[in-house]
Amino acid sequence: MTTNELKLRTKKFSLEIIDLVEKLPNSIAGRTISNQIIRSGTSVGANYRAVCRARSDKEFVSKMNIVLEEADETVFWLEIINEKKWLSDLEIQNVLDEGNQLTAIFVSSLKTVNTRLSNI
Repeated sequence: MTTNELKLRTKKFSLEIIDLVEKLPNSIAGRTISNQIIRSGTSVGANYRAVCRARSDKEFVSKMNIVLEEADETVFWLEIINEKKWLSDLEIQNVLDEGNQLTAIFVSSLKTVNTRLSNI
């Protein structure tokens, strides 16, 4: 997967999170989780763009760790939403799957660069 493809994929993920948040309940818990997931979910794409501008492997690792943390946090909130049954399986499953796939991609990228750095 190219950098540009991943940029587009993370942006699409952000848009899907925004769409999902607009369907959450307008309760205290719903609003709180909405605020959390909108921050973490949209930050995946925004911070990935910063990764693409990294000037060194060490900077890449530092920035990519932020992306990974945000993606993992987003998956956590998606799991909470799913377990609360605030949305149907159909409404949440694709976004949850994409969050897990993106997380796996970021972990793999970090492992590759960390291996390269340890061999220097």
